[in-house]
Amino acid sequence: MTTLGSKTAATSSATAPRIMTRKRWVIIWLAFVGLSINYLDRSSLSVALPFMGKDFELTATQQGLIFAAFFWAYDFCQLAAGWYVDKVGPRRSFSLAAVWWSAFTMVTAAASNFWSLFAARFLLGVGESPAPSTAAKVVATWFPVRERAFATSIWDSGSRVGAVIALPIVTLIVALTSWHAVFIIIGLAGIIWAAAWWKYYRSPEEHQGANAAEVDYIREGGARGEASDDAGAAKLPWRSLFKYRTVLSMMFGFFCLNSAIYFFITFFPSYLVKERGFDLLKLGFFGAIPGICAVLFGWLGGYLADRAVRSGASVTKVRKTAIAGGLAGGSVIMFAALVPEAWMALALLSVAYSCLTVAATGIWSLPADVAPSSRHVGSIGGLQNFASNLAGIFTPILIGVLVDQTGSFIAPLAVIGVVSLIGAANYLFIMGKIEPLKVREA
Repeated sequence: MTTLGSKTAATSSATAPRIMTRKRWVIIWLAFVGLSINYLDRSSLSVALPFMGKDFELTATQQGLIFAAFFWAYDFCQLAAGWYVDKVGPRRSFSLAAVWWSAFTMVTAAASNFWSLFAARFLLGVGESPAPSTAAKVVATWFPVRERAFATSIWDSGSRVGAVIALPIVTLIVALTSWHAVFIIIGLAGIIWAAAWWKYYRSPEEHQGANAAEVDYIREGGARGEASDDAGAAKLPWRSLFKYRTVLSMMFGFFCLNSAIYFFITFFPSYLVKERGFDLLKLGFFGAIPGICAVLFGWLGGYLADRAVRSGASVTKVRKTAIAGGLAGGSVIMFAALVPEAWMALALLSVAYSCLTVAATGIWSLPADVAPSSRHVGSIGGLQNFASNLAGIFTPILIGVLVDQTGSFIAPLAVIGVVSLIGAANYLFIMGKIEPLKVREA
């Protein structure tokens, strides 16, 4: 009876339709956790610094230089980070990057003066630089075109989640222990995540948990893998990417987007306190609303974009609609300083941040869309992220100068709104058809 039952079960198993596994979604949510920790690490110092005053005697200028040290390293390492991701692959690049940035997060706890804190932040920026390009390559490797935007929206939302949760997590740790423990605990979280990523991540063909049905679904849907690469395209040198109008347009457009997003990362709390009279309680509660809206609408935008692709809309139309429409919607930030009531300003800022996040989802889908081969996805992601983070260096300076000169946020928000519209026009009229770059003959 046992033998007959076993044969019957085996026959049923062989004739039953194969159920596709969904390991790609586990992987992208794991990447989301990694990006959340990534942004929690970089945001922790800004929250902890007020509690570090007894141990450090830093001027405002020194504090500004310490914050800038991260962005100098993070931005200029983007150029090499994308190439590195393509060279070693997502498993190694993400794991090693997380170990690096977690180690220097913990080193921050041992800092005792300006220069040691400056060095820790600079090296933290080096370690965090491969993260976004790695996540973009993970999406290109594991997701078909019709699921690419929503998968991108998931990992990209980690940047906003990490920044939002930094305030309650850091203040709670400081209240229970000390500011030193903040960096040790958060750094250990990154080490644990790195071990989990190293153990779990593989390419679709090598992952034991992904069955043949899922691998076929991924590859037939247009995911970027070395098996499907054109031999000539795969040999395109990294430096040749600068010769393509599409790549240059992506770099300029992402700079325009981040010129607006960096307002929320830098001067947004100061605006609510100085211009709208928010106290600490209001800032902690209401100040989180734009970030929460941005996460939710980013997911919604990615879902709707994928739904449109599945319905037959062209990738070019879908991406340009999301990106240009998002940047145009983000331009309403210029009216936030003009409305009379604080709730009106907060509503406009929530709309602007949400629209900008929808645009970011489309922008981070582009490297997989336009790369001439799978070996260029990380490189193109690094190039556009390098250009975008130049905004992190220059935009805060411009906002500060305009606020000092005019005494309000009207002028800087107007400039940001105009730059957003310029970015929208760039994607609509400068960038051509969104498709893999054609390798030019020598």
